[in-house]
Amino acid sequence: MSNTNKSELSLLKHDEAEVVRASHHPALHDLDRKALTETRSRLRELRDTERTLARQKVRETRGKADARGGSFPGTAERPLQRKQVFASALRRVNKQVTRLDAMDARAAHVGAAQRALAMRKAAPAKSHPGAGQTADDGMQAVSSKTGATSVPPAKVGSVSQANKNAQAKRDNR
Repeated sequence: MSNTNKSELSLLKHDEAEVVRASHHPALHDLDRKALTETRSRLRELRDTERTLARQKVRETRGKADARGGSFPGTAERPLQRKQVFASALRRVNKQVTRLDAMDARAAHVGAAQRALAMRKAAPAKSHPGAGQTADDGMQAVSSKTGATSVPPAKVGSVSQANKNAQAKRDNR
């Protein structure tokens, strides 16, 4: 469940609250990439510290570890809730960084596509060979490459007739 800004700020010290405020909507979009990176690293440090304190608290309540001495901070009464505040702030910052990366990638792709289109338009037009003969007005006759035979017309059917006669002789036997 998400926390309201007021409940988040009630858990944090002033300097921590400033870092978390920078991760909310209007301020988050005003940050540049360098500021986002710094905010991200600061939030990671704060979250990791609270996670360590929360684990220590749990170990103390289970009796596995001794209570920390005077160096244990007074704001450690609700370390899990504080860790959740920092984790959600870190999630917002990470999402914004991802959003910026996507916008940069899109701009790079658009630029590359525009350069490719300009190169294509600047290139000389390709000359394609003609289509050759088409069936528009009827196909054209293809001339034979072998040429006409020089068999006399009287001899053309004589071969067929000779075959018929030979077959008839065999059938009569």
